[in-house]
Amino acid sequence: MARWGSKTGILYPVLLVAAFGVALASNWIFGASVDNAAYDLMFRLDQPQPWATQSVLLAIDERTLEILPGGMRGVRKPLAEAIELVAAARPKAVAVDIVLADPGDPVADAALAAAFRATPNLVLSSQLLRDGWEAPLAEFQRAATAIGHVQALPSSEDAVTRAIPLEMRAGYQRLWALPLEAFRLSRRAPIIESPGTLQVGSTLIPTIGPERQMRVRFLPEGEPFPRVSLRQLLENHSLASRFAGKVVFVGGTAQALHDRLFTPYSSGIPTSGLEINAAAFETMAQGLFISELPVAWTILFSMALVIAAGLAFRFLGGGPAYLAGVGILLIATLMPYAFFTHQRIFGFSMSVFSAWAGTLTAAAYYHLVVRRNLRRSEAERTRYQQAVQFVTHEMRTPLSAIQGSSELISRYQLTEDKRKQIAMLINSESKRLARMVEIFLNVERLSAGQMELKREPIAVKEMVETCVTRAHPLAERKHIGITLEPMAPEMRMTGDRELMEYACYNLLTNAIKYSPQKTKVTVTGAQDGGHLRIAVKDQGIGMDQKEVRQIFQKFYRTRKAEESGEAGTGIGLSIVQQIVEQHGGQIEVTSQPGAGSCFTLVLPAGQAVRLPVTNAEHTSR
Repeated sequence: MARWGSKTGILYPVLLVAAFGVALASNWIFGASVDNAAYDLMFRLDQPQPWATQSVLLAIDERTLEILPGGMRGVRKPLAEAIELVAAARPKAVAVDIVLADPGDPVADAALAAAFRATPNLVLSSQLLRDGWEAPLAEFQRAATAIGHVQALPSSEDAVTRAIPLEMRAGYQRLWALPLEAFRLSRRAPIIESPGTLQVGSTLIPTIGPERQMRVRFLPEGEPFPRVSLRQLLENHSLASRFAGKVVFVGGTAQALHDRLFTPYSSGIPTSGLEINAAAFETMAQGLFISELPVAWTILFSMALVIAAGLAFRFLGGGPAYLAGVGILLIATLMPYAFFTHQRIFGFSMSVFSAWAGTLTAAAYYHLVVRRNLRRSEAERTRYQQAVQFVTHEMRTPLSAIQGSSELISRYQLTEDKRKQIAMLINSESKRLARMVEIFLNVERLSAGQMELKREPIAVKEMVETCVTRAHPLAERKHIGITLEPMAPEMRMTGDRELMEYACYNLLTNAIKYSPQKTKVTVTGAQDGGHLRIAVKDQGIGMDQKEVRQIFQKFYRTRKAEESGEAGTGIGLSIVQQIVEQHGGQIEVTSQPGAGSCFTLVLPAGQAVRLPVTNAEHTSR
């Protein structure tokens, strides 16, 4: 499991809250379209078993239009004859899905009115226009038991009809839907209103919104609605027996009538309004209501999904966390379908958007934490390797001196003066070794951001002279002269004196190590505006430009340096660079093979202070 820092305790929950906010915003923008598509898919997947319908269609289809003079204008006389046949079969109710608002042939209208008067439980239709209701003719209304509206409610996103409004108002006049009036009359019970439901007899009808929308449960896909063509009935009166004890829906199904709408089953082929009204009646008659769960349930569930994703990646980590994330996405996708199989609608888009937003946010943050910890562990391993290399590289000389001196004291009988001399050497080398360890640890702490740089004034001339003095014995053994060019005594900088001494001393020892005998090393110092320039120039083996570009890489040594026989690991200049950069400076290098090298430390100058004049030059040959 990845390590999570203290900042994670604040940032991580904030990101998860932001992810939930993004999910809510996405749901507000895209939710309706996604929910509709999901609803239609679930509708097609969860088809109920076919049932014995309580309604039958008397359809004005294409074959009927062929025998009507003038199309639907000539339907009233044939319709009157058909209604008489239907009424004789004693149906429970007859719902006419044709708006008979305009006067027609007086003889045909009179015949139709007479047929209506002979029909019990007759429901005629009305349609809502911009200026009010388009009602049937008065003579037809007087014959009707009820008037019902035939308004559909296609979705504004995709024009698919999934629900119908059971109640519509125009001014002070309210009409119930045609199928609801037919259902009421067939049950011989009043409509009892209450918030969120309508009750007819023992049937509770769940509704939504001010128009009391009811989702329609259409017949299973591929199951044709029982129907009799008006032409067939007129040609074969015995077919009227099919209407006995049924609720009869009369209206047009021919495509030429343009009364067609899309449904979840349409698949590009619209359904007639007559069939939609009949399906709405069957929904009530069979009790196949599809109700919606409260929105608060969906919001709480979506919040739980985001929290679950956050906890999974917080406490599991690795493969188990990603498996948990996949599980959360599956739950968010399948939960709405599980509710739909029980005729309940659970918000699909909000659940899925929340699951994706929460899982992706948690996974991304976990990935960043893992990568950050990996980089940290790699840096720690690198520093450990550097420490080991530093021990072997920088501490070999004082350890050898201490070991050799101790051996001399233990093996040989030495004079008191010699013993004191060796003891002083052991003491000085031990202190030198301790300073090396402290310097190295300080450099590592500075690089890791675990230590603040000392801010003390440094007299540059005095510091450089100290380094030259310490390097003098090493130069003398190779007969190399060290020339210290005159420096202004007031040159000062601010920083860590021990670290800067180490950097200067390292440059001097490198110059001596890689220079031939009887050559010269020159040290200069000057102030250039707000910067100090401390340069160490030798007459050694030099480097080409490719080697110069790599010289500060850890463990890098030039080919000539390796061939020189001088011991080294290639980390000294890397440490020098870290020290200089921590002081806000940089190192400039100029070199040519066989002509020597010049390393220049460019550092910010501190406040100038007048100091007593000391020796301006130190030369050793």
